[in-house]
Amino acid sequence: MQKRFIKWSTMMVCLLAGLSISLTSCKRQQKAGDDVVLYDLDGFIEKYNEEIDSWLDSQLEMAQKALTDEQEKALAAEGEEAQLAAQQRVQAAQRELEKYQFRKSLDGYFSFQDASAIPQDLSWVDGLDQPEIGDERAIKGGVMHDFMLAFPPTVRPFGPNSNHSFRGKMYDDFSMGLVTLHPDTMELIPGLASEWAESADGRTVYFRINPKATYSNGDKVMAKDFMTSIYVRISDHVFNPFSKQYFKEQYANITVYADDLLSVSLPEVKLMAPMYAGGLSPSNPGFYSEYGPDYKDRYQWRVPPTTGAYTVEPGGIVKGRSITLSRVKDWWAKDNQYYRYRFNTDKIVYQVIRDMNKAFELFRIGELDSFPVSVPEYWYEKTEIEPVFDGYIEKVRFYNRWPRIPWGIYLNVDEGLMRDKDVRIGMHHAMNFQKVIDSVFRGDYERLNSFSSGFGELTQPDLRPRQFSITEAVKAFERAGFTEMGADGIRRKPDGTRLSVPVTYTREETREKIMNVLKEEAKRCGFELRLDSLNGSVTYKKVLGKEHQTTYSGWGVGPPFPNYRQFFHSDQAFDDKGKRKPNTNNLNSYANPRMDELVEITRNARTVDEFKKAAYEIQQIIHDDALVIMGADRSFTSLAFWRWLKWPDSETTKFCVPVVYEPRDSYLYWIDDEVKQETLKAKRDGRKFPEVEKVYDQFREH
Repeated sequence: MQKRFIKWSTMMVCLLAGLSISLTSCKRQQKAGDDVVLYDLDGFIEKYNEEIDSWLDSQLEMAQKALTDEQEKALAAEGEEAQLAAQQRVQAAQRELEKYQFRKSLDGYFSFQDASAIPQDLSWVDGLDQPEIGDERAIKGGVMHDFMLAFPPTVRPFGPNSNHSFRGKMYDDFSMGLVTLHPDTMELIPGLASEWAESADGRTVYFRINPKATYSNGDKVMAKDFMTSIYVRISDHVFNPFSKQYFKEQYANITVYADDLLSVSLPEVKLMAPMYAGGLSPSNPGFYSEYGPDYKDRYQWRVPPTTGAYTVEPGGIVKGRSITLSRVKDWWAKDNQYYRYRFNTDKIVYQVIRDMNKAFELFRIGELDSFPVSVPEYWYEKTEIEPVFDGYIEKVRFYNRWPRIPWGIYLNVDEGLMRDKDVRIGMHHAMNFQKVIDSVFRGDYERLNSFSSGFGELTQPDLRPRQFSITEAVKAFERAGFTEMGADGIRRKPDGTRLSVPVTYTREETREKIMNVLKEEAKRCGFELRLDSLNGSVTYKKVLGKEHQTTYSGWGVGPPFPNYRQFFHSDQAFDDKGKRKPNTNNLNSYANPRMDELVEITRNARTVDEFKKAAYEIQQIIHDDALVIMGADRSFTSLAFWRWLKWPDSETTKFCVPVVYEPRDSYLYWIDDEVKQETLKAKRDGRKFPEVEKVYDQFREH
């Protein structure tokens, strides 16, 4: 469950939320059979505007009552500290009321106006003042051979089972929003929009779509397509709880003025408003012409047209075996600044290889062009081979500027022994991650201090994970009632309940080593860690179904701000009936009213200080309630590749851009076929090249 290169449209589509709105299209545009309603955007817009208007009425009523209540409490508050706290609550309630008053003043959620309605005093920007990305020496062409450990359960970009590990490679790395962030300066640069402008109040952002922007099927990108994108993700035809809530609460209005002009209004002024407003991606309406109640099955293996550089052409999917991405012929952005030296290979072939050792062997003989070698065993031992010594394969260690993936053991507090906080605390002390770092990772990795490590000033600096301690673990377990020691060395309660907990994880060589170290060390504390090692797809379904008690995982994160709502808000844990909600990222099944308040503050923060204050408290709660046993991660990535895989060496880009999880995710590489033929011939003739092992540490944080 990882994500790497910056895609704000993706991040918004991956922010899991809840509270589905009941929506049914009220017009019939097309039919399949006698009673199945297919794609009907116009009917949906009419119905959804009515739903939002009614919802806003109820929210206004509640917000007004909440403000009145807080004002009365403030009048009754005694003492300077209590009065200050009461006044802050009044201000928060007033802000909430103003948010809904603003939304109520708008012309519905979806609206259409003439271009003359756009303010004439806007200051339009195009973002073309940032450094170029990549190297003009990049050569177009060739095939990049890569692998995946498991075949995805679907190729749908949204809906059930779509949040799998391969979706980044297939969609998120290439889908284009209206704007994005420069992967070095972190300034806004154009995506589908050629220019944009903010309103005077900072709530609305206007976008002009690049006239060249088209989908991979040749259709022109239209402003109304952004409405289509929301429609297909939140109608009753799809189970997609996070989008239903996210779009309802985080966007106030989408207005189309012309085929190439639209505006996006946010409920409140936000940090980097154009980034959030411009994170929307369009959807091709022609592709969704058969969109209806059977969307999940009908579109299970259909690949939508993309505005990005790569798509899957007919025949590109061999179920269970491979997926081939093909560079879009005459891609509309191929000559645009920031994009012209990226996405260079004609094809990227991902072959299913379920075993890392087998994949490495295929890489060693040249069947794969590159291989990740950040795991110490690969960096220090497995790459000590003739192709490396002879210079055919090169090795690189690259230090990036990417927030640390929150690897760790996530504890489902609504399941079994994990309901007991003392058991959770004891388990924290029973997990010897330092030994994992020393033995499995050869000391190259570092223990994560918190869930939000690597976010600079937004990371709470004083937090430290609970350390391995038999004494502290036993104290906590005894508080939980595990006061006796069984003949098998595992603690138990007087009623015979054993201190035994399963951990679910994806079967993979390094993870097996991690889990076995933790299991053996836990025994010293009288704790049995049962290893539930499963195939990737099975793990995914079990964990997203909230059927686990604990799971070892790591979520994709990205700059500039940590996101908390999808992981810790109560509406991501339980439905209205109190049942666990599947297919959300709240793997802890955690519900806490104070946490809910804090994540909403971070979601709507207007200043960095406001965000930071709430984020610090969130990180403290995660620690105090023992929700995640933080694991280990690294500030670098290591890669081995055949010498024909070339990388930038330009004035603006030395090997790779800094804000990227893994160099290949920048798509700055290219294949030099002349060098490939030279290398293969040299290999046949026994001719060698100098051994190459480089470290790029220009972005290393000391």
